[in-house]
Amino acid sequence: MAFILWVIAVILVVSGIFALFRGETLWGIVLIIVGLAVGPGGYSIFR
Repeated sequence: MAFILWVIAVILVVSGIFALFRGETLWGIVLIIVGLAVGPGGYSIFR
């Protein structure tokens, strides 16, 4: 379960970074925050 959450978090953060480079600032920030909230390391909403 932790591995799946880690993979999802990585995908969300990378998508957020790409959104920032495309100029979609708000969407990029939202994706990065959601990625950090889902990931098993650091802050996680599934803790």
